[in-house]
Amino acid sequence: MDTARCVRLRYVGTDDQTIQDALSEPSYVQYLRRSKAGPVTPGTAWTESVNDGCGQIRHVTLIVDAVVGGDAIGEATTFEFRSAP
Repeated sequence: MDTARCVRLRYVGTDDQTIQDALSEPSYVQYLRRSKAGPVTPGTAWTESVNDGCGQIRHVTLIVDAVVGGDAIGEATTFEFRSAP
C-alpha cells in the first residue's frame, strides 16, 4: 500500500461554513488520519460527528470522492472537503 497524498471528501448533512471550518481544523484532520488509517477507496462513506462551534455536535456523512497518489490514509495524507448538495 502506498500512502495517499490527498483524499477528497464531500460532506452531506449540512452546508454550513462552520462545519467546513471544523472539518479543516488540524486536530480533526489528525483524528481522520488516525481513525481511518489504512486502505481507502472512492465511494467509501463515514458517518462522523463535528463540533459546530457552539458546543453542539452535528452529524455529517463524509464520502470519499477521490484518492490521490496512493491507496491508503497515513500520517502525511491531507484532506480536501466540499459540501455536497
